[in-house]
Amino acid sequence: MIDRVITSGTFSLDGGTWDVDNNVWLVGDAREVVVIDAAHDARAIKDRVGERTVKAIVCTHAHNDHINAAGELAELTGAPIRLHPADQVLWDQVYGQAVAYHPLADGEKIEVGGVALEVLHTPGHAPGAVCLHAPDLGVLFSGDTLFKGGPGATGRSFSSFDTIIDSISRRLLTLPGETVVHTGHGDSTSIGAEAPHLEEWIARGQ
Repeated sequence: MIDRVITSGTFSLDGGTWDVDNNVWLVGDAREVVVIDAAHDARAIKDRVGERTVKAIVCTHAHNDHINAAGELAELTGAPIRLHPADQVLWDQVYGQAVAYHPLADGEKIEVGGVALEVLHTPGHAPGAVCLHAPDLGVLFSGDTLFKGGPGATGRSFSSFDTIIDSISRRLLTLPGETVVHTGHGDSTSIGAEAPHLEEWIARGQ
């Protein structure tokens, strides 16, 4: 039902470039999947998809390391790319008008393989950042909004610490504590493991 491909490449913003490993999540069944965050290597992602239909390529946000394989993967699979339109400014830095996406909306449900992924708009790391909640699976795909050990980075353009803390506290920490959090980078965690540390994060960020 849930599979992960780890791809490697670079993240670039504000004139800097960093080496990164990204988690690319596949959700679905033996017939169809949704790809969450097509990063770096479209061929590796397509190989893991195999003969299944890709219903959508969902971008949790438009930093280059989360979307730089989306265009090629869309060509390989015929799947639509989905992105929250508040991240247009970041999308344009990678694709401009050369690649189109279909807008995501807060509260929208994406159905795949008998599972519903609910879109939660969680700005802060990026204006259009979203998480995908699959309550039937007890899982949240958090992109770069929430990691094991704290919130996503907010020290670069188009980000806000106060906004990400608000998003996490209102939209994520209200989910059941047993909810598993599959992140955009690194190890998974849970809502219950992260919730007690909210005040520490706020103090650390001030």
